[in-house]
Amino acid sequence: MQEKIIGKEIYSITTDIEKLDMEMIHQYLSKESYWAKHIPLHMVKKSIENSVNFGIFHEKKQIGFARLITDKTTMAYMCDVFIIEAYQKKNVSSWLMETMMNHPELQGLRIWILLTSSANWLYEKHGFVNPERPELYMEKRNKINYKNV
Repeated sequence: MQEKIIGKEIYSITTDIEKLDMEMIHQYLSKESYWAKHIPLHMVKKSIENSVNFGIFHEKKQIGFARLITDKTTMAYMCDVFIIEAYQKKNVSSWLMETMMNHPELQGLRIWILLTSSANWLYEKHGFVNPERPELYMEKRNKINYKNV
């Protein structure tokens, strides 16, 4: 666990799944996020089990989360990034980004990917740009309504 004092507050970041507050993560993703509305708890748990996860805490309370889908060799897809509203604008999101991108097992990756419609200023600050050649990017989307899963 990594600790940092920001202002007069003590924060920590962990990658230990056992320390993550699954209920808090599920609550945020299923009720407050725009990208995972209504996602069931079992799907959140499975996604966490199969990712590299970063939980950010203020003292013992989890206040944010991010996960990476990665092979730890060539690429990482950053997703489910959030800081709860009461802790936004306190520089904790920048520290979370730095911690993820400086993680020892994730050095030398060829590409970091993320999809977002908000906080571009944060990601740009950490080197993210729009695709140089968007014509190379393709996707296949399955229309899944989490209410029915």
